Amino acid sequence: MSVLVIDVGTSSVRAAIVGGDGNVTHTSRIRQPPTNPYPGLVEIDPVALATAAVDCAESTLAKAALEGERPVSLAVTTQRASAIAWNARTGTPIAPGLAWQDLRTAGTCLELQGRGIRLSPSQSATKFAWQVQQGRLSGIDESDIRLGTVESWVAWNLTRSSRHITDATNAALTGIYSPATAGWTPDVLAALELDVAWLPEVVDSCGELGVGDALSVPLPLRCLIGDQQASLVGQGATLPGLAKVTFGTGGMLDICTGPSSPGSGERSGHGCFPIIAWQRSGEATWGLEALMLTAGSAVDWLVEDIGLLTNAADSQRVASECEDTDGVVVVPAFLGQATPQWDFGSRGAIFGLTRGSGSAQIVRAVLEGVAHSGADLLEAAEADSGLTVGALRVDGGMSDNAVFVQALADACGRPVEVSRELEATTLGAGYLAGLVDGTWASTEEIAEAWRPKTVLEPSGRDPQRDRWRSACERVSRWYPDLSAIEF
Repeated sequence: MSVLVIDVGTSSVRAAIVGGDGNVTHTSRIRQPPTNPYPGLVEIDPVALATAAVDCAESTLAKAALEGERPVSLAVTTQRASAIAWNARTGTPIAPGLAWQDLRTAGTCLELQGRGIRLSPSQSATKFAWQVQQGRLSGIDESDIRLGTVESWVAWNLTRSSRHITDATNAALTGIYSPATAGWTPDVLAALELDVAWLPEVVDSCGELGVGDALSVPLPLRCLIGDQQASLVGQGATLPGLAKVTFGTGGMLDICTGPSSPGSGERSGHGCFPIIAWQRSGEATWGLEALMLTAGSAVDWLVEDIGLLTNAADSQRVASECEDTDGVVVVPAFLGQATPQWDFGSRGAIFGLTRGSGSAQIVRAVLEGVAHSGADLLEAAEADSGLTVGALRVDGGMSDNAVFVQALADACGRPVEVSRELEATTLGAGYLAGLVDGTWASTEEIAEAWRPKTVLEPSGRDPQRDRWRSACERVSRWYPDLSAIEF
């Protein structure tokens, strides 16, 4: 049995078939990047996004039909915390969709801190409040307002407006949901003047969630899940102590911690925060997440801003032209630093340049800087969880770069296992839907199915972690006023 998976990322929408053998086939993709009307503002077009989701799904269904294959389930995995507000009567947006990177509500978050409510502008809560205000200005009947993150909007459209739902993994990252009580948080809703009636029903990450009858082949919707959690499942990290990092524009490390609730949604001592990894039959499996703000975007900087590379793929070849960086260290803190420092006022820097430093040393130092940041995430996750990660699993665009992955293994001091799927989110959503239709019996079986494409062992070369830590200290608090801000 197979699953049709719709995967809505930050810059593109894709659909694919996940087969009962765990293979991903018949992929269709449409670029759907956000727009940046002004610095700090990042918007998405909800209508174009929903259209792209359906178009990709139909294209994949057509490809599968040519080979006589018909999926039995539908799964949706999406970027998290981006906010969409729409009119339930007309099905049209009442304001621009706000991507998770949008910072227009940072002032609101700081104001709320003075009232004892701690929210981040990267969460959905204050974005929803801004969108509702735009709807009020347009004169909307407030009984028609609906709010949701991307998977909620996609599910609304796929089910022809019959299901206004979100899953627990996405709800827990909005800033207005309490996993402890499994409900929306009344005091935060009141502070933001949000009505609980506007919000979706919180459902399991997998189960019988509705019917995608907007498609030419109606399918039961059996999975909704956030993209990072889907990647965790897709890389078979479904047992406590198993962890993955997805290296995209930024980097996200997620570690499965098991069924025990952390008791608090606050950030832990080493800079990680608890997440719901997935929820099934009303029972949550938990994890911890660590975050780096700059990963693949550091390679983009080499291409687009300083012209050392013609394209991102060249980074492996150029970095291979030297055996080491000859003392050059790059701290890729272009947007500040998240886990473990959480210093929005730090900035990127290059240290150790000599007349002998060339493009190869700088490119390698950028890759190694991202690798060291990945090792920082791992150390923080182990410290906060009390678990030891035997081998680190990776996916995302940078996982296809052998020089980078070797640098990561050296910095972490343990094996790095590279996912067969460059984007394991699709596979993870397919696995969870397959738990419902019986293709897979359990999350333990999913863990046993993990087969990495390659495994890179630490080379034994000194990764210069002390030098890296010294460089990070030097870039800290570059802008003290920004460093003083905490979300």
